[in-house]
Amino acid sequence: MGIRVSVAGASGYAGGELLRLLAAHPEFDLLTATAHSQAGQRVDAVHPQLTGLDLTFTKTIPGRLADADLVFLALPHGESAAIAAQLPDGVRVVDLGADHRLVDSDSWDRYYGGPHAHAWAYGLPELPGQRELIAGAARVANTGCYAATVILALAPLVAAGVAQPADVVVVAASGTSGAGRAAKPHLLASEVMGDLSPYKVGAHQHVPEIKQATGATGLSLTPVLAPMPRGILATVTALPAGAADPRAVLAEAYADAPFVHLLPEGRWPHTAATLGSNSCHLQAAVDVDSGRLIVVCALDNLGKGAAGQAVQNANLMFGLPETTGLSSLGVAP
Repeated sequence: MGIRVSVAGASGYAGGELLRLLAAHPEFDLLTATAHSQAGQRVDAVHPQLTGLDLTFTKTIPGRLADADLVFLALPHGESAAIAAQLPDGVRVVDLGADHRLVDSDSWDRYYGGPHAHAWAYGLPELPGQRELIAGAARVANTGCYAATVILALAPLVAAGVAQPADVVVVAASGTSGAGRAAKPHLLASEVMGDLSPYKVGAHQHVPEIKQATGATGLSLTPVLAPMPRGILATVTALPAGAADPRAVLAEAYADAPFVHLLPEGRWPHTAATLGSNSCHLQAAVDVDSGRLIVVCALDNLGKGAAGQAVQNANLMFGLPETTGLSSLGVAP
């Protein structure tokens, strides 16, 4: 028997991707997958891509998770904290929701509302010093998908003093799986296909998370719903604070990061290249007219933006190589 793992909220898209990754992981053994309305259903009836995985969803009850060595919480925002609080101290937890990401309670109240739980170790290993914190933590807060995309593009530039933190502008397009699996009229294929539409303009919940992790003091984020199932492409711009080359800063920051790839000069990221992987693709340039720094970042919102990131964090928590059970190679076409 390897490391015993349970997934709460496994009927959603991120939960299904977690099950796929865990089923092939050489050190993790799946014990339990829980769901709400899908309890009693076989996993492969809900996730047909997982045909052959002999597992049935049970109700999300803390007692059914307590026998695991590790629990992934893939629950809606605001629901993880209550479950986590009822798990034994010896059970390690990775929360894919937002409940334990934010340090500042005012930011939580402004963007989420409801009771504010205390912050856990932040689950983005590529941030300076974060691998060690994650490795020593019993409970880790996974990043948001937009947050991971923007933080990986921006954090090294602010930390190096190359980008000004006060005027960061982000326009990012995301696939429909980022909105979850619940049936919603605006996510019907006939509404989405052939269309691009902005949403949560000027008030996206990942803004305080990005500011907290990067040191940005002013951030405008415009998310765009794109007619594709998965993937995020973010264009991040900031005013320069010096004459340093942003590509050189990114290359140094991610020299030892197995999942973050600075592409050759002149080659730009696109979402399809990261599909099904735990990779992040980056490219940087300086706008010849405005002088603003531009970083474009692509990743799979269900991979490096959610389930893949969670497995990467779990690997570190159990002293495994962080690449275990994960691929940096995408699936195409």
